[in-house]
Amino acid sequence: HTFDFQSDGNILDMSFSANEGASLVVASRSYADFTPEATFDIKKVDLHRLEEGPPLTSTLTREEGLKYYRTMQTIRRMELKADQLYKQKIIRGFCHLYDGQEACAVGIEGGITLSDHLITAYRAHGYTLTRGGTVREIMAELTGRRGGIAKGKGGSMHMYTKNFYGGNGIVGAQVPLGAGVALACKYLGNDQLCVSLYGDGAANQGQIFETYNMSSLWKLPIIFICENNQYAMGTSVERSAASTEYYKRGDYIPGIRVDGMDVLCVREATKFAAAHCRSGKGPILMELQTYRYHGHSMSDPGVSYRTREEIQEVRSKSDPISMLKDRMLSNNMASIEELKEIDIAVRKEIEDAAQFATTDPEPPLDDLCSHIFANDQPFEVRGATPWTKLTSTS
Repeated sequence: HTFDFQSDGNILDMSFSANEGASLVVASRSYADFTPEATFDIKKVDLHRLEEGPPLTSTLTREEGLKYYRTMQTIRRMELKADQLYKQKIIRGFCHLYDGQEACAVGIEGGITLSDHLITAYRAHGYTLTRGGTVREIMAELTGRRGGIAKGKGGSMHMYTKNFYGGNGIVGAQVPLGAGVALACKYLGNDQLCVSLYGDGAANQGQIFETYNMSSLWKLPIIFICENNQYAMGTSVERSAASTEYYKRGDYIPGIRVDGMDVLCVREATKFAAAHCRSGKGPILMELQTYRYHGHSMSDPGVSYRTREEIQEVRSKSDPISMLKDRMLSNNMASIEELKEIDIAVRKEIEDAAQFATTDPEPPLDDLCSHIFANDQPFEVRGATPWTKLTSTS
């Protein structure tokens, strides 16, 4: 985009490049017309083994608000496009969508830095984006193409970027791995932490409780986050867990239960949890109460164990994108036209990425065994039979 400014900061002309198919001129309008920041009351969190919790207010700048809005819209549109491509049989295999839960990913990232570490389960597309992946790389990975973020060899459940360790397909397995990353942070003394995410279904896994114990004994800088989207596959939390107060299930580990549909609630809670870890107090547990709009995976229509009315009610009353949009508009932090421009730009980005993901070539067979190790000399790998050989390069 190009912007022409007057000396007083007023925008005279804002034009989009021709390839975006639009060019418009906005009448002289100053950024001073918008509220640069506003403070909002946010929902009080529930506490476990803590005297004090996160603040009850959150200050949002206009710049942050626009950034959060764009990121959440990108995740939402990307997942809707993935749904479409899956139904066209262009995306194959497993595919778990994140629409509805956007405030979790964006809020968490707002409370930590990209030098901190993050590991999650298989509902990973949103975090791949917030951790620095591009829509194009994510969509190409979903279609198994060479330009994918894991070179087309990982698919929906296995995506990685710097300081982001996936996308893990085994239920709950990422939690002890996250503790290992946190141990490395403590060992190196770099003031970094690890966020380890899991769902309400994985919360009953034995390895999670083993990890709680070890992390507490060693005072590891780890934030355990249960993204409670109410249903473990097709089973409601009430039917799958004797205690649905997941924030208390670390027992000796402090916990907080947070509105996971409000990006500001999630951000303030994450800041609070990160400060707890960095101060040397050891692990902390967060439960984010959220909701997924799609089924558990693409093979689940999502309406056999819940009603369409239930989903619609959450969409109408608690949608994370609508909530942020309403806050910004009602406090004059943005205009409807400005947010519509973001929507148009996001849709174009998604369409371009989908086009790339359907035309980029698939990886050749020669690449099958590459990237087994990082920074290693090429070596020979036995193929499916003893007389076929493949080469692994880093």
